[in-house]
Amino acid sequence: MEDQADQEVGNGRFRTERFKAFVDAVVAIAMTLLILPLMESVSDAATDKLSTGEFFVEHSGQLLSFGLSFVLIATFWMGHHRQYRDVEWITTPLLWINIAWMATIVWLPVPTAMIGQMDTDALQPVVYIGTLILTQLTTLAGWVYLLRRPELTTTPAAVVRRGITGDLAAVILFLIAMALSVCVTPVGYAGLLILLLTGVVTKLLNRASGVVRRPG
Repeated sequence: MEDQADQEVGNGRFRTERFKAFVDAVVAIAMTLLILPLMESVSDAATDKLSTGEFFVEHSGQLLSFGLSFVLIATFWMGHHRQYRDVEWITTPLLWINIAWMATIVWLPVPTAMIGQMDTDALQPVVYIGTLILTQLTTLAGWVYLLRRPELTTTPAAVVRRGITGDLAAVILFLIAMALSVCVTPVGYAGLLILLLTGVVTKLLNRASGVVRRPG
């Protein structure tokens, strides 16, 4: 067993069990951190003797930002689970890609709190949606790396390529959502609803890549 472990370290490859457990723990902590500003708001509401209804009205933006970020982190985690479900080996570069991914997840509660507690300005959606773009880009980097290192996973190459185009589609739509939030003020964070078109944009990118690959 020790010889096998030494060989794995010497090859720069590691089994995925501890890696996956670490990612799950980081995501769980990040999702928990989202609720902390609301807990403080409840204490403030009690001090100010607000009723339950008044609390929900006064902190509606904070509640919405919590719900949005909670769903987004959960969605990113589910995508990460599918991406690494059949990965059997982790290399140092792939580990650093995932550390970058986790950094964006851990950071997201900060811009979430900004949305709920600070006055809205032009930079706020850039910070919030920019964080989501970075999360998507690190996911994309993971797919690209796995495409170049197929021996690390049993995931078929066609599935990896679909993951790449899906992430590209999401990055494009996040950029559009950011532009809408900054340039069209009434739209605000509702521009993120454009992510519902991810499937459509993915199909378009798949068709475009198929055309490019055809000879002549």
